Amino acid sequence: MRRLRSERRRRGVIVPLIGLVACVLSACEGGKPVSAPSPSPPAGVAATTPAPGRGASAPATGSAAPVDVYAHDRPGMLSPVVAGFPERVYVPNSESNTVSVIDPHTYQVIRTFPVGRRPQHVVPSWDLKTLWVNNNDGNSLTPIDPMTGKEGKPVPVDDPYNLYFSPDGRSALVMAERENRLDFLNPHTMRRRYSLPMPCRGINHADFTADETLMLASCEFSGQLVVIDVAAHKVRAVIDLANGVTRRKGLRRAMPKDRSMPSGMGHESMEHDFMRHGRMDHDSMDHDSMHGRMPYPNMPQDVKLSPDGTTFYVADMAKNGVWVVDAGRFRVTGFIPTGAGAHGLYVSRDSKVLYVSNRGAGSVSVISFALGRPIATWPIPGGGSPDMGGVSADGRSLWLSGRYNGVVYVFDTGTGHLIRTINVGAGPHGLAIYPQPGRYSLGHTGVFR
Repeated sequence: MRRLRSERRRRGVIVPLIGLVACVLSACEGGKPVSAPSPSPPAGVAATTPAPGRGASAPATGSAAPVDVYAHDRPGMLSPVVAGFPERVYVPNSESNTVSVIDPHTYQVIRTFPVGRRPQHVVPSWDLKTLWVNNNDGNSLTPIDPMTGKEGKPVPVDDPYNLYFSPDGRSALVMAERENRLDFLNPHTMRRRYSLPMPCRGINHADFTADETLMLASCEFSGQLVVIDVAAHKVRAVIDLANGVTRRKGLRRAMPKDRSMPSGMGHESMEHDFMRHGRMDHDSMDHDSMHGRMPYPNMPQDVKLSPDGTTFYVADMAKNGVWVVDAGRFRVTGFIPTGAGAHGLYVSRDSKVLYVSNRGAGSVSVISFALGRPIATWPIPGGGSPDMGGVSADGRSLWLSGRYNGVVYVFDTGTGHLIRTINVGAGPHGLAIYPQPGRYSLGHTGVFR
């Protein structure tokens, strides 16, 4: 009898303990299930880590779990929205005021149509349904239907040098470069809602932190980077590349149409007029950069976040390389020399390397994210001027405009060889390959998440 009571007591203890363990394992508190662990990277894709000794911060996501911000940009991962679109390459010809359309399978220009004055970039909309041609001097955006390839009626927009989108899709963000503003627009009607004055000059390229709360933008004509809280419409910090100092207080707005940039001067003619006539205009700067003459000690261009979210890479056309910026603390941590006129930045489809177009050198540098240094250089035979573009949807080719040569270059990303040179209009700039993998577009010629 005593043994029976003892057995019952043991069972009375064991049963509640089993129930307690089961409750913990199933997160019974509140009746909510335990979250599933984060999925592993796709097969064949190595998780990226900071280069040894670089001391990068954890990704700005609030989580220590490994991330790859480009995990949805793999070959074959087309959104249902774009699945039926024909593959095309759209090339804005800044000096011809046209867009050339290339069939990437035949490498032939199948159509050229007129747009507004000085088209700079072709930008996929956040919802992936429209392509927008940025007519910088024409003060307009021309929509393109990617299903038909046909252009629509231009929409009036002030100074659209470049175009991005807030990660939530609620705002189109116009880089009003000559006005020193970031303009917030309705992403469908493109009507302006709000303007944020910049404490720097020549805002033009950007990317977002891994948690998509902050944007790091380049200011070409003051040699600075600016940290912007898009949701709050606030500038949080300015990074001076000349001395590596990050300032978070005392940020004063730059004058619109800065005195060093007379009214009417546009991005394209700045280099040419600066050197020859004492005036400033962007494309004239570009012209003289071909000959190694730079009006500023630092001229930051494209910006790209590393796959693990810890680091921003910023091309600097005057310094001939890429700045390394901690994405958590927003501090310059290093510099990677690549080639003269470092300009555009593109992540490979497997998230392992960064392609850097060196416009002055006529080459492409390949930076390993794991090693933190270039592992290859792809020269253009006879020289060239590789500028902006993107990686094909399958990852097998890199397409870049030849800014001063009136051509488009196509590189084989497997061999690094230049496989095609395609004649287009004058001054080709920010071409877009479309469609591309990704759930939504953050802008430029194809920054997808």
